Amino acid sequence: MTISVFSLNRRRFVQGAGLTAASMMLGGLPEAYAQTKGGTVVIGHTTLRHLNPAIQSGQATGIPGTQIFAGLTQLNDKFEAQPYLAKSWEVSPDGLTYTFHLEENAVFHDGKPITSEDVAFSLDVVKANHPFGKPMFGTVKAVETPDAKTARFVLERPHPALMSALSPLLLPILPKHVYGEGDIRENPANLKPVGSGPFKFSEYRPGEVLVLDRNENFFRPGRPYLDRLIFRITQDPVVNVLGLERGDINYLPFALVRVSDIDRLKANENLTVTTDGYEAFGATNYLEFNLRHAPLDDVRVRKAIAHAVDKDFIQNKILAGHAKRLDGPLTESSPFYSAESLKKYELDLEKAKALLDEAGHPVKDGGMRFSLTLEWLPDANINSQQPVAQYLKAQLRQIGIDIVLRPNPDFGSFATRIGNWEHQLTMNGIWNYPDPVIGVNRAYLSTNQKKGAIFTNTEGYVNPRVDELMIAAGGESDPAKRKELYAEFQAILTDELPLLWTNEEPLFTLYDKKLQGLPLTVWGALAPYDEMHWA
Repeated sequence: MTISVFSLNRRRFVQGAGLTAASMMLGGLPEAYAQTKGGTVVIGHTTLRHLNPAIQSGQATGIPGTQIFAGLTQLNDKFEAQPYLAKSWEVSPDGLTYTFHLEENAVFHDGKPITSEDVAFSLDVVKANHPFGKPMFGTVKAVETPDAKTARFVLERPHPALMSALSPLLLPILPKHVYGEGDIRENPANLKPVGSGPFKFSEYRPGEVLVLDRNENFFRPGRPYLDRLIFRITQDPVVNVLGLERGDINYLPFALVRVSDIDRLKANENLTVTTDGYEAFGATNYLEFNLRHAPLDDVRVRKAIAHAVDKDFIQNKILAGHAKRLDGPLTESSPFYSAESLKKYELDLEKAKALLDEAGHPVKDGGMRFSLTLEWLPDANINSQQPVAQYLKAQLRQIGIDIVLRPNPDFGSFATRIGNWEHQLTMNGIWNYPDPVIGVNRAYLSTNQKKGAIFTNTEGYVNPRVDELMIAAGGESDPAKRKELYAEFQAILTDELPLLWTNEEPLFTLYDKKLQGLPLTVWGALAPYDEMHWA
């Protein structure tokens, strides 16, 4: 059955359970029932490459992926691991062995039981294919399977961040019998997934709609409360915001909102606008240099560009004060942030010109020194990339760098180009996640240059000392010693400048006020929606 969502209106309700096929076609799709259990939620969503979060990071795959797949644990609002597929666990005194006991009644959507073999298989898949699988799980040397419901992680060295990395977003448990044959990147199940999460796959029409139905065999009794999730897909974030205001959409996580729209949306009495539920992310934005190509392989050129950019102007004028300045790889909320370690670059056009002269790039006829292409994603979010890109073009022209803007039509094409290292400059960003081992190290480890994978070391940065610091910090259990290691890490990076960090980005969720039970713990919208319901 084909489902259309484009005429959906939350003010129209279909009562009772006797829904006919005709009522689910264009113009008559049932909205959520006004009751605790049952009903449908329509989610505004962006284009996605596939539905397997084991081999793709980011919210486009992660939001539906965490509904389809379960993980061993979840995090509460204090960043503490809570049981999920693993009902309990023990950790050895030396911190090198973690033994997980799986839920006895947990099955995949096809009815097959979940076993420790599936856990071991899933970890191998993530280590080999996920953009930051190696930083997260490189220290796990084996997953032993003493019986079907026991998985034992054996580590080479202590891994303080391990329990934060076992969520369904970062280690979704895949059925080996579905994904275990051939190249997993080409597996048809990536578009028709089989998991064990609260919702199961029903229909996917690329660029239009994704439908997930209630998993009646979910291992948590009585969950989920909703009958169906419908993801309305569009490449234009403005369409999602307008749909929310009309009532065609009920829930808009990671809302791509123009700064000019935020106050108006907050004033809408039918909507809630919140930044809660994103505490685990630490969203950062930066200008990325591809260090594989001249002249960006010269740190003097990178520093010249840094001195041509007024970060305060970007935050206060372009972003209307809705963002926070960022001068290094860690956000201020990180326990390992070290302000005194950062080398900051203030606006100084004369210094920028002198650095370019020193680097051997004199001004030529026409007033330019050289030309660079800047990639950007025209998405209309809080860090609206088009005006920032235009600002950079104007600023860099003042020091003799001609910037050619190259917008990408959608995230898929952007991810392909950047992941294949085809760029010179790109506006990009990553999330810090609960621990630098998970979210930060992936962008700087020399061993994490994975061609074809975005949100890795796509800039091509190599520094053996930085590698040593990240590895040492990842295995250090003493928080004070970890902070010392990350302080040196921040000092080196802000001196060598593989990226020009510009701002922290607030993340917004917009939703219908009648919607309750939203996941507002540290993983926010990238957590299961099994408690979501209508008032």
